[in-house]
Amino acid sequence: MSNVVPFRQRQPVAKLARCEVVAVAGDLLTLLEQLEDVCARAAGTGRPPLEVERTVQHLLDAVGAVERALDCIGEGEQAEPA
Repeated sequence: MSNVVPFRQRQPVAKLARCEVVAVAGDLLTLLEQLEDVCARAAGTGRPPLEVERTVQHLLDAVGAVERALDCIGEGEQAEPA
């Protein structure tokens, strides 16, 4: 009996259908709009300035992450790894 498990290459992951990519991009755009709205509302909450600043900064970080995700999904396989 052998305790060595042979390495098996997984089948390539199926590519997302074009309509799925468009749907994900649409969801990301909706999320981006919602984050920007929440950011503006958070700025006007009247909380202590440091708390507002940190909250808004975290929301802006999330906006940046969503924008990067949109860039990635928009580039598809044409992009070179950074």
